Amino acid sequence: MHDLMIEAVDVVKAFGDQKALDGVSVAVPRGSVLGLLGHNGAGKTTLVNVLTTLLPPDSGTARVAGLDVVSDAHRVRGLIGLTGQFAAVDEQLSGTDNLVLIARLLGASPREAKARAGELLELFGLTDAAKRAARTYSGGMRRRLDLAASLVGHPDVIFLDEPTTGLDPASRLDLWGIVENLVTDGTSVLLTTQYLDEADRLADSITVLASGRVVASGTSAELKAQVGQRSVTVTLGSADEAARARVALERAGLQPVPDPAKHALTSPVGSSRELAVVVRALDEVGLEADELALGEPTLDDVYLTLSRHAA
Repeated sequence: MHDLMIEAVDVVKAFGDQKALDGVSVAVPRGSVLGLLGHNGAGKTTLVNVLTTLLPPDSGTARVAGLDVVSDAHRVRGLIGLTGQFAAVDEQLSGTDNLVLIARLLGASPREAKARAGELLELFGLTDAAKRAARTYSGGMRRRLDLAASLVGHPDVIFLDEPTTGLDPASRLDLWGIVENLVTDGTSVLLTTQYLDEADRLADSITVLASGRVVASGTSAELKAQVGQRSVTVTLGSADEAARARVALERAGLQPVPDPAKHALTSPVGSSRELAVVVRALDEVGLEADELALGEPTLDDVYLTLSRHAA
């Protein structure tokens, strides 16, 4: 048993004069999800390719389930599943035949392969389409079949490289639920994504890459605390009340920003305790808010701030 199922230490990978990875380190404990964020060209897919033995690192070390991805590449491949940015299924074959083919290549008997295919088709809601050619599947169905294919060999570790790109919201939610169930069963996942809500929902920890370097890492809450800021939004009944509230809040030491169209004021605050300051300031001038809301920073705020700093 290995506590760290994915580990990279100071990994460097260059293509000519361009360093795609410049001393990247990540760690994924068993039964958890690491979200890897970054713009196009940040190095996300290159890191996945190194960790899945598709590319050797120029320097540094990378291990999966305690096995070195260079010296133990064959054994690593037997432990992992990989879903890339584009569905890699044979569109001429049926859903069943796609999965049976992979199972047979992994050494399963015909009976075992067919049974495993049936299990996965049921798990991914594809039983009714099992005999149809994959070319007739919708985009969401092809992605589900692709993810099912990566699970044929019961992998301990799964790499998902932007798995929901191009999917409609309902299909994205379906895949999120599947990933959550896999993690509950003990699977370890490295997820690359450009959808910040996806990372917020699925990732136990997040690493942000920019130009091949790690620019931030931590839980979603930790990253938000580093670069985000809470805010209080007060909505009043009229423009006159909003004007009076602005004066009252400024007098209380806050810095409200008005939204005239909504008769609202938004002020940054250090903690939720400052809600009481807002309520007292309004009470002193005889005002009662129609709506009072505490807003938390989002991963969007974090990512935009980090991207500006990296640039």
